[in-house]
Amino acid sequence: MSRELLVAVIDDDDPFRTALAEMLGSWGHRVNDFASAEQFIAASGEGSYDCIITDIHMPGMSGIDLKRLLTARDLKVPVIMITARAEPELEARVAASGAVCLLQKPFAMDALIDCLEQRSNF
Repeated sequence: MSRELLVAVIDDDDPFRTALAEMLGSWGHRVNDFASAEQFIAASGEGSYDCIITDIHMPGMSGIDLKRLLTARDLKVPVIMITARAEPELEARVAASGAVCLLQKPFAMDALIDCLEQRSNF
């Protein structure tokens, strides 16, 4: 990856969110992390991010609902969705939401790098 990105990491799993944020930081990116979609929205910085990485299944607003809200606000920030669950139709729902990628936890860091590189096409 050639340029520094400003990335939002949204996940209710504190240890996972912290580890992901630290890893992205070690790759040279600036990262803000949030425990919920609502916390992210309250920070009022949705439009300033180069990429959002969000868990799908969280208490309150889901990652898919967050992507729909961003789209309704005409914010075109690329969204990478992550989940530990395997559900029928989940991949189709994520694709329909407009997310760039869906990663199943645990995922290889190479898969995340590929997704971050795909976001540059948007």
